[in-house]
Amino acid sequence: MKELIEYEKGVINAGDDSRIRKVMRRAADGEAIKLAFLGGSITQGCLASTPEGCYAYLTYAWWKQAFPKADFTYINAGIGGTTSHLGTGRVEEDVLQYEPDFVIVEYSVNDDGNSAHFQETYEGLVRRILKASCEPALLLVHNVRYDDGCNAEQIHVPVGAHYHLPSVSMKPTIYAQVEAGNIKNRDITPDDLHPNDAGHALVAGVITHYLESVKKAVEEESSAEAAPAAGEAQDAPCGVLPEPMTANGYENAHRYRNDELKPVLCKGFVKDESEQSCVSDCFKKGFTASQKGDKIVFEVEGASIGVQYKKTMKGPIPKATLTLDGDTANTVLLDGNFDEDWDCLYLETILEHGEHKVHRIEIQLTETHDNDTEPFYFVSLIVAG
Repeated sequence: MKELIEYEKGVINAGDDSRIRKVMRRAADGEAIKLAFLGGSITQGCLASTPEGCYAYLTYAWWKQAFPKADFTYINAGIGGTTSHLGTGRVEEDVLQYEPDFVIVEYSVNDDGNSAHFQETYEGLVRRILKASCEPALLLVHNVRYDDGCNAEQIHVPVGAHYHLPSVSMKPTIYAQVEAGNIKNRDITPDDLHPNDAGHALVAGVITHYLESVKKAVEEESSAEAAPAAGEAQDAPCGVLPEPMTANGYENAHRYRNDELKPVLCKGFVKDESEQSCVSDCFKKGFTASQKGDKIVFEVEGASIGVQYKKTMKGPIPKATLTLDGDTANTVLLDGNFDEDWDCLYLETILEHGEHKVHRIEIQLTETHDNDTEPFYFVSLIVAG
């Protein structure tokens, strides 16, 4: 199938590849290089038969083969069912604290392509990575649904273009061949969203075809001291970026879990102190509750707040009501019962671009059932602005 893909069409924004070139020069010299992948279930490797079969690992394997003298570290920070909103809150803990040299961000089948909110969170995530002190190279990857060709490119691509970032897409490459009838959906994906092994290999192929072109350009440079290539003149100091294209309220978002989040009142909620085994072991460091009337209260400072809780297919489970700043006329229902065949790390925005101040968040169980299968699980708060 790979011979059908027009790989050159995958580069939807050539951008400024100077940071990637620098990483490749260092890799060619045998330095230690850290590769990080941040995204949703496709990045995590959902429906690949083994962890080594996902596009992220296959891209890592390409780097190892292309630069055999280098010592590579692989960081897979994919979590299924999550968006760039959560990405803004966890990128520091799950990616940037390791000081990566090269980062791929992939959220184009998770973010809502018609949402100004997700364009803003995506931009905040991009800016956070670009301003990191380790100055990582950033490549934006856009996956796609294989039944209708939908993704969030219409809001993500303008962000990439604004920051002159290299971007590759599965829409004009793999999906184009599906739409033309040259590749059958079920040969590459069982559900029109998550690739199987063959699909992951094609996704990796689109990415590594682009990386091969950059590697070739690096090799054609006369020396490390040669004049920068046409697209490589951007050597602005770390952190110097264009003005934001959105309201940019999420660049400094932070995810608060029970190791940082201290309740001002706690009745019946229990701190989950079980150990988190990996990034995708995501229902950890939260609080659980089972009895009607159980209540927990937090006070956090910011202008935008998202509440994260578990939605499960194994219901019924208790339901909770959230009250923000004592506004009992506009409470938010937190219903952990999920009409799907998977468990979701659900994130709900309860305040966006509000007043920057200390806000009071009260969560109380208001509905329980005799046959509840598990407790209500509050996971975290994402606070920004």
